[in-house]
Amino acid sequence: MFGLGMNEILVIALVVLLLFGGKKIPELMNGLGKGVKSFKDGMKEIEGDNKTAKKDE
Repeated sequence: MFGLGMNEILVIALVVLLLFGGKKIPELMNGLGKGVKSFKDGMKEIEGDNKTAKKDE
């Protein structure tokens, strides 16, 4: 996973937990998930526009 070992992932998770606290992490992950979904929807829309533009040519 991105060249990270288990120890590095645990250290990153611990730092995130210390910085944001246990109550904020679900809110952060929810926001991250919404952002990823929005990005994917935008990419699908762009791909659809490109396909229709190619058909029109």
